[in-house]
Amino acid sequence: MIHLTEFFGLLTVLMLAIFVGFEVISKVPTTLHTPLMSATNAIHGVVLVGAIVIVADVFHARSNVLFLILAIVATALGTINVFGGFAVTERMLEMFKKKEPVKK
Repeated sequence: MIHLTEFFGLLTVLMLAIFVGFEVISKVPTTLHTPLMSATNAIHGVVLVGAIVIVADVFHARSNVLFLILAIVATALGTINVFGGFAVTERMLEMFKKKEPVKK
């Protein structure tokens, strides 16, 4: 069981991370958003590899079924996030390509 002081310490870190993340992202100009989003999706891909390793570890340890289900759901949602992010990045990059005139 987690102690109250440990809980408040973790809650403080979470709140600071939310605040700093919001401040950093809100200062990014629109022209840099697409490259940063693409890099973030690549980093999230590495996180997914770690999530898959954790799912395999939970599965082989024959641990609690709830942990296994939560790990699989979290990995699936992370995968959807990565593929969706790359799809949005691709669509945004298409907007910046020069359109060729239609030849008759």
